Amino acid sequence: MSEVRTIPEFKDFKTFYKKAVEPLKKANMAYIRLDGKLKGNARNVFAYFWYMDKKWKVNADTYIDRLKIAFDECAKSDEPFVIKPTRDYKGESLSIKGQPIRDNKFYVYLVI
Repeated sequence: MSEVRTIPEFKDFKTFYKKAVEPLKKANMAYIRLDGKLKGNARNVFAYFWYMDKKWKVNADTYIDRLKIAFDECAKSDEPFVIKPTRDYKGESLSIKGQPIRDNKFYVYLVI
């Protein structure tokens, strides 16, 4: 039988980082991305968290160091993210304030 994996959901970004990302990184020091791969697209959802009363999904190909940058920004501000439309304008994504838009390796999207 195949195992059914439920995707975890967190009340905010800080909780998501502390309870999902930090333990993953501690257990797998060599991981660069949440899925443990070095390249390729992953449309798999790693986890959900709430921000600005909206539910956001974090794709498994998101880079762990980018999540750490966002976590550090949370310490400085209650609003570490900028909400932007996706390229096709059919949804929204989060970007880290002050970070480059292109090749950001931060794949967080609004759950529609």
